[in-house]
Order: sequence, then C-alpha cells, then structure tokens
Amino acid sequence: MTGKPDPSELVLLGVVTGARGLKGEVRIKSFTADPADLAAYGPLWDVGAETGRRLKVVGEAKGQVIARIDGVGDRDAAEALKGLELHVPRSALPAPEDDEFYHADLVGLEAVSVAGEALGRVSAVEDFGAGDVLEITGGPYKGLVVPFTRAVVPEVDVAGGRLTVDPPPGLLEPPEEEAKGSAPAANDGPASTE
Repeated sequence: MTGKPDPSELVLLGVVTGARGLKGEVRIKSFTADPADLAAYGPLWDVGAETGRRLKVVGEAKGQVIARIDGVGDRDAAEALKGLELHVPRSALPAPEDDEFYHADLVGLEAVSVAGEALGRVSAVEDFGAGDVLEITGGPYKGLVVPFTRAVVPEVDVAGGRLTVDPPPGLLEPPEEEAKGSAPAANDGPASTE
C-alpha cells in the first residue's frame, strides 16, 4: 500500500453507523451506486489515518452494508468505529459519465438562478427516496432544497465552480407568513366579512 493520500483528494464512500453482532462486524451506510461494491475500490481511509482500512462486505440489512474491517475482532472495537467516515482517493474511482457527478463535486458549488440571482452554495446532496436533491445555503432563501434534475438544474460547471437553477414556480417565493412580515398572532380568529 502506498503512502497516505492527499486529504483534499478523498471522496466519501460510506459511514460506519454501528456494530452488528459480537464478532466485530459493522453496519455501514454506503454512498456507492451499488452498496455491495464498497470494498471494491481498495483500502478505505479515515481522513486522519496513516493507513487504509481493508474491509470485506458480508451482507446487507435494512439498506446498509454489513462488513468486517481488518483488525476489528469484537463488538467493542466495532462500536468504537461508529461515525467513522470511509473515503477513497479520487483516483480509485471511475470517471463519471456525461451528466453524472460525484456528490463531493457538487458540494461547494455556487448556485445561481437562470435570471442570474445568487442563491447560495450547495451544502449537501441528499436522497430521501424520490431522487437526489440539493440543499443550498448561504443565500437569500432559507431552507432552499431543489430537485437535482435536468429540468431544474440545467447546467453544472464543476470546473467553473457553479451550477444554474431554473426554479419551478413558487420555489423561490417565501412562505405566506414570511411574505406578510410575521406569523399571525395566536389569538387571531377567523376573518369576518362584516
């Protein structure tokens, strides 16, 4: 195994979420296209580790990978790894195809509307079951989440550090209470037509 990779070149592939059983197996939330391929990229690195960790995927349960990590032989050692982020050097990953992006490449991009309005920066990419969404923070719209689809995000320029958002109607409008300046008072009753 060669020396420690440059931390700026690491891409997050998974996070240890806890122990499974008594023999040192761990549960891992995998961010790979096929969760079972987590071990196929070679040693996985904790950003601060001096050596990579080799693992063997032994199963899947409840949407997570079950794996054995070299050197981890009991439940206590496995529990101690909870929260450990597992990375690989970018060079271990295949180049993304056209219109495909690694989440790590999207996080940090400046988001701008098709009209040229600065919306903030991509702070996270999430998938809650209906496809990827981009969380955009640091701009004028609090809690801005946009679907990561070609229709809503027609242009992604990773090298240029920005992406363009074509917001669907209503996405960039504040909630009704915000638009009025404050939420209604708790003792407000129904409006009268008298």
